[in-house]
Amino acid sequence: MKNDKLDNRSSLALNKSKIPAEKLLMGSTKGKFPVVMDDGKTIVYISDESKAEETRLKYKLLRESRFPAHLLKYRSKTA
Repeated sequence: MKNDKLDNRSSLALNKSKIPAEKLLMGSTKGKFPVVMDDGKTIVYISDESKAEETRLKYKLLRESRFPAHLLKYRSKTA
């Protein structure tokens, strides 16, 4: 059953030429720059290196809005 159409359709090798390059690179860090945050706990990969500082600021503001410093202070004492 080597010529079974269902098996051939599911084979990625046959369809690779039809898949756009953007989809093949999903999750890839090729051509991206790492932005290290949270003292190395979080790494975000961005395509534009000039936006590294902006990314850090947005991450910091988001983290502070979700976990205000006064709540983190009390949580760390009780844990």
